[in-house]
Amino acid sequence: MAPKFRDVDQTTPLLLDCNNNNGRCGNDVRRIGNGSIVQIERNDKPSPLDARYGTVLVDPVDGRTLEHPTTNLDTLMHMLNGNLGTGILAMPDAFKNAGLYVGFFGTLAMGVICTHCMHLLVRCSHALCRRYGRSSLSYAEVGYYALDSGPSWAQPLAASFRRLINTFLIVMQLGLCCVYYLFVAVNLRELLEYLGVQVPVLTVLGYLLIPLTLMNMVRSLKLLTPTSLTASVLAIAGLAIAFLFLLQDLPHSTTVRPVSSWSTLPLYFGTVMYAFEGIGVVLPLENNMANPRDFIAWNGVLNTGMTIVVCLYSAVGFYGYLKYGEQAQGSVTLNLPNDNLLAQIVRLLMAIAVLASYALQFYVPMTILAPVVTKHFHHRHCAEYVLRLITVLLTFVLAAIIPNLGTFISLVGAVSTSTLALVFPPLIDLLTLWPDGDRPGRRWIVLKDALIIAFGACGFFFGTAKSLATIFGTSGEDDTGGLH
Repeated sequence: MAPKFRDVDQTTPLLLDCNNNNGRCGNDVRRIGNGSIVQIERNDKPSPLDARYGTVLVDPVDGRTLEHPTTNLDTLMHMLNGNLGTGILAMPDAFKNAGLYVGFFGTLAMGVICTHCMHLLVRCSHALCRRYGRSSLSYAEVGYYALDSGPSWAQPLAASFRRLINTFLIVMQLGLCCVYYLFVAVNLRELLEYLGVQVPVLTVLGYLLIPLTLMNMVRSLKLLTPTSLTASVLAIAGLAIAFLFLLQDLPHSTTVRPVSSWSTLPLYFGTVMYAFEGIGVVLPLENNMANPRDFIAWNGVLNTGMTIVVCLYSAVGFYGYLKYGEQAQGSVTLNLPNDNLLAQIVRLLMAIAVLASYALQFYVPMTILAPVVTKHFHHRHCAEYVLRLITVLLTFVLAAIIPNLGTFISLVGAVSTSTLALVFPPLIDLLTLWPDGDRPGRRWIVLKDALIIAFGACGFFFGTAKSLATIFGTSGEDDTGGLH
């Protein structure tokens, strides 16, 4: 069945660097007699048509013209920065809810599944770019065009699906910004107490408002590279020092539970899914690369970055839980001795790293909200800066008023991250696959995608239920190890 093409919808902005692309495309987009879209190369000679889709077999990345493209190293730093946030520090607490061996092998398995879903998202983006003559697409647009060219009953739902994805992205990324903000404030307060200065968390939050506001006035992803590089280096340095504590006087593995109870597994799932928080930045990073083909190669940026991330997650969770057992808190920095200088250095390094990571997490919701809001104003740049200021203030208010942000973020991880990372990518893959009925191995692909969707949906429902029960106190205690 040939896909049904509609007029290209330009109402949703690309999730791209606002200083890149400038609306230009290296190839011209034209319609042929049957209404299908074709791309004409710059030498004005059309490439061979794909008989299945009626489109030109031109790699969509050839149509990108970027003023400030990112290098492979830039992208790898952003990839690490987008994943090595506060989630990795909560991994010992996650292992406490799963058990030592269930946590270890479960984290490895979920890392592989999440990485595979990231690949699905990028590959579907490329396929849909070819169908619709686009040089790049945002996450929400990938979902829109997947439904638009899918089965006839799904096509009217395309616009709603796009809005749903954008809503989940905004909730997830702003939730990450809130916990990043509070994490920095809590760790800086403990550092100040070590130095003999007694200040409440709210005061530290207020002082942090100025550097965060200035940092988030940067609109270019390329210009955020120094902060991502700084954050990645400091995070790895902080983790290296933390391992000096984690690896000292380790007890035998029999001192901790190999398998935890079924009742706490949903909390483990929510915490791990919150830790794998990089799904929202995958397409923006790939869209802004100077050599985007290097992103999903077998030894490319995505596999390299996620291999590093999954190994670090597993190691911190394994040794952190083995070291502190049932006393593991929501952040491993809170288990370090308060009277030790090295422990305070770890808190400082991780606080600065998370502070620098805030800007990258903030970048995603701004690329969604800014075009929608600023189109109503004559001076769009001024309106965007005001929007950025208001959004930073919103994260300040949420960080200040939410009594236990750790539990709140477990809910955000179960609701938003599980759907964005595990449910939507295989669903989009099935819809993108729909017009190609003769694809080799189609039945196995459908079975694999269906199993991932079922796994993500179960995690969504059980993780959300357990998090809500914890928030409203029906579980008896705060199992998430909140940051407060």
